[in-house]
Amino acid sequence: MVLVFRGTMRAHTDVVTAIATPIDNSDMIVTASRDKSIILWNLTKEEKTYGVPLRRLTGHSHFVQDVVLSSDSQFALSGSSDGELRLWNLNDGTTTRRFVGHTKQVLSVAFSNDNRKIVSASSDHTIKLWNTLGECKYTFHDHSGPASCVKFNPSNTLEPTIVSASWDNTVKVWNMTNCKLRNNLVGHSDYVNTIAISPDGTLCVSGGKDGVILLWNSEEGNKLSHSYDVGCIIHALCFRPNRYWLCAATEHNIKIWDLEDKGIVQVLKVDLKTEDESATISGGATTTTKKKAIHCTSLNWSADGTTLFGGYTDGVVRVWSIY
Repeated sequence: MVLVFRGTMRAHTDVVTAIATPIDNSDMIVTASRDKSIILWNLTKEEKTYGVPLRRLTGHSHFVQDVVLSSDSQFALSGSSDGELRLWNLNDGTTTRRFVGHTKQVLSVAFSNDNRKIVSASSDHTIKLWNTLGECKYTFHDHSGPASCVKFNPSNTLEPTIVSASWDNTVKVWNMTNCKLRNNLVGHSDYVNTIAISPDGTLCVSGGKDGVILLWNSEEGNKLSHSYDVGCIIHALCFRPNRYWLCAATEHNIKIWDLEDKGIVQVLKVDLKTEDESATISGGATTTTKKKAIHCTSLNWSADGTTLFGGYTDGVVRVWSIY
């Protein structure tokens, strides 16, 4: 069983910061970008061009840093460097609600399982818990650096929790019932960019500047003995929905591990051979420039775990499928 490159999706003009896939596995995805837009795609699954843009959502005045989908795929929630969250109606592409309260850029957003709660993480060092009416119900202040990533734990068996990561080198677990800090997870030697929670909610992973993926027991709040050192910055982490596979978007490639046997499943690389481009300028002289190296900045699986989407710094979404 291997991942085979299927094609690309091209419409963004800057870094693809986030990819949201629907839980009903329908032929659509939503992406966010530093080009200040969100794109709703139709997945044609054709050779080379895997999807085409259906609608571009605009309204944010700065980078769109994150986007997630509601469980019915009718709405998208975004966070931006303009300090706002926006709730979008995907049927007509309009903003139905703006969430104003953060004083700096919003780096991460999430829906609760029932779509009734929203959580956001910001460079202002806070995590905010909102209702869908745009009212902030609680602000968590315990991070001492920019809050880079936040998730609801999807488990229905554990006590409801929120997990956040920060540039203060920590991961924190918050009790949603009383809004108190439950666990302070310490182990990284530099800032943490990203976290992912296993589909069963029992395992949390984190990664960032130190190039090490740490594994945490979500219920007990302790670090597991095994870790993965990739030797470079980790930009994004995600779990395959139906297998204990962990995927990491790093500065060099996408790495996939099977956590049950702790072995590498595959390393995905884009053919990025540096190409020299010569252009004739006035006077007949030539100038040579090198194409900028690119890397993956966002990752997500299709709900059935057969297709992996990667968003890159060149604005392209690249797609792999399992065969």
